[in-house]
Amino acid sequence: MEGNLRIITVLLISTLLGAFGQLLLKYSLLSRLPLFLAAGLAAYFVSTVLYFYLLSRTNLSWIYGMGGLSYIFAVVLAATVIGEPVPIIRWIGTIAITLGVVLVGLT
Repeated sequence: MEGNLRIITVLLISTLLGAFGQLLLKYSLLSRLPLFLAAGLAAYFVSTVLYFYLLSRTNLSWIYGMGGLSYIFAVVLAATVIGEPVPIIRWIGTIAITLGVVLVGLT
């Protein structure tokens, strides 16, 4: 059980960092500040390293399906942090992805 908790924790950190990295990349393009570009690339790099760790310890079919978390996190961050408008149909799609991630996570 402790091993599973570690995998899930690393998965959450990896997907959050990936989404946060995307947010920083977007913000760097909006603000034209290279500091945000560097931070976004660094977050994305750490996310990828953590993903490699996960690939070495669990099934590809499970971890790749759980990668949908990054899309969910990115939509929520885009809407809340930078105020991007998210149409209702995209929220419905995000909910569908969430249900898919839950189903994959239960296996």
